[in-house]
Amino acid sequence: MATRNIPHSPSSSQKGIEGAESVAKDTHSVSKRLQKELMSLMMSGDKGISAFPDGDNLFRWIGTITGPIGTVYEGLTYKLILEFPSGYPYKAPMVKFDTPCYHPNVDHLGNICLDILKDKWSALYDVRTILLSIQSLLGEPNNDSPLNVHAAELWTNQELYKKVLLEKYQRDTKQSVAAGI
Repeated sequence: MATRNIPHSPSSSQKGIEGAESVAKDTHSVSKRLQKELMSLMMSGDKGISAFPDGDNLFRWIGTITGPIGTVYEGLTYKLILEFPSGYPYKAPMVKFDTPCYHPNVDHLGNICLDILKDKWSALYDVRTILLSIQSLLGEPNNDSPLNVHAAELWTNQELYKKVLLEKYQRDTKQSVAAGI
């Protein structure tokens, strides 16, 4: 009796299992990458930047940046939230200011307009690169693409800008402390 060679077609349940295995592998490789980045960041010794996972969640980090020396942000400290997608590092993380930040490229919700977090993202970037870029952005905003038009207009008058910045920073950080944040 002749047998026919019929190509095997996986059932939908097999496809579901394979899909779940693929997601698990992706999650594992992202976790491994993030652990490596955490160690690298801790060993880097970069001044004014830090980040650590938020509790046990390796896909959500709390970052801190200090304003660059010689800028109106000098001495100010900002907390950021970094959330990593399952496609990281091929997909950019979502990064927002948690501490309110008065800046031409930051909106009132903490969203940041920075090309490397959007269309210029590369899998070669890491948490350290992101934090250093945001720290640099504080002193060198892109006023051609402002999210905060008022801050962009004031930027040319650094004395007035610093006055408004410090008033807002002091008010916002006092509110955060009072709210227990």
